[in-house]
Amino acid sequence: MEHITLLLGIVIVTALVFDFTNGFHDTANAMATTISTGALKPKTAVAMSAVLNLVGAFLSVEVAKTISGGIVNEDGLKTEVIFAALVGAILWNLLTWLVGLPSSSSHALFGGLIGAAVMSMGWSSINGGTVVTKILIPALAAPLVAGIAAMLATRLTYRIGRDTDTKATAKGYRVGQIASAGLVSLAHGTNDAQKTMGIITLALVTGGVLNPGANPPMWVIVSAGVAIALGTYLGGWRIIRTMGKGLTDLQPQQGFAAQTSAATVILASSHLGFSLSTTQSCSGAVMGAGLGRKGGVVRWSTATRMFVAWGLTLPAAGLVGAGAEFLTKQGPWGIAATAAILIGGSAVIWVLSRRDAIDHTNVTDDEIGAAKDAEPAGVVTTAIAAVSPPPVGTAAASGASSEDPVKATVSAPTTTTTGAMADPARPATV
Repeated sequence: MEHITLLLGIVIVTALVFDFTNGFHDTANAMATTISTGALKPKTAVAMSAVLNLVGAFLSVEVAKTISGGIVNEDGLKTEVIFAALVGAILWNLLTWLVGLPSSSSHALFGGLIGAAVMSMGWSSINGGTVVTKILIPALAAPLVAGIAAMLATRLTYRIGRDTDTKATAKGYRVGQIASAGLVSLAHGTNDAQKTMGIITLALVTGGVLNPGANPPMWVIVSAGVAIALGTYLGGWRIIRTMGKGLTDLQPQQGFAAQTSAATVILASSHLGFSLSTTQSCSGAVMGAGLGRKGGVVRWSTATRMFVAWGLTLPAAGLVGAGAEFLTKQGPWGIAATAAILIGGSAVIWVLSRRDAIDHTNVTDDEIGAAKDAEPAGVVTTAIAAVSPPPVGTAAASGASSEDPVKATVSAPTTTTTGAMADPARPATV
């Protein structure tokens, strides 16, 4: 520790700040479905997730070794490059959190690191094979595999419980959700906390404190685990609302299937050293669970915005990281300017977030975010809804017969834009 310079200390602190943002950005991965189905109260859910994230940080270092010695060449890498990479990752994390999109914190970190390294040393500094096999392929495969697994698991759970009491079954699956949510939190700590461990270890190698290829020291593991746990406890309520309410309406059976599928994919990838996006895995599982229930559909307009954010994460964070590295190359004043941009940008985003505050008291309210309610249904959603029977109880609640589910959705009177009741004899527009 006595060899750590001022710049290296700044990089370590910045890395832990990123780890903190990673925690509250990704809380939704484990707890969004558990909160939305009522299996756990919001504050209880994030507290449980925080503890298990901390425990998961101690289970493996395979992903950390992939980052500290695989993505970029360590020879000639400067500490300033890592600082610039973290600036790009943190700003992108905060921006996507502000708009409530579950983008990948992992890809933000990778993008920032790649962009800063290319600006500093050129494209030869990037290990292309590692980027393809350990980042890009898992990014495409993980949400697809998790989504298919969740869809099949959802169909299986409904088939198994088709002759049982619906309320009793829901209670059982809520208990199962708590266990599966804990497994996702454990997997998240195992995978995502290691990314910060890898970055700090890489910084220590570039600063001459550790030898190349060294494992993360214990103090690095502990500090990264604590930082991500604190961020998780803070709760990324905006993204929790998007994943719990914005993508699809989940029942306990679907939540259990989604969380179990996502946890399986994440833990398997951590064991293999694949640094996949837990966000993409969990989001894919939620969409798969939404499609796995008859009458359940995905809000593709929200999903499309999420896909765009996924695609933009690597290049956007890379561009910010490259710009930050351009400044840090100018010397001490450039490093100070980069730090000022990071602090100022973070403050502006926080102020903007206060205009439409979301916390544990209103995260499950359907009324929040009128844009979601005003959002027109997508073509795919409309088509699936037209051919799929509604969930059990929907037709009965509306007074329509089970043979005429469409009548149940159009027979209620609607309100015009002027506030007057429409003519009940006129069918509502679908």
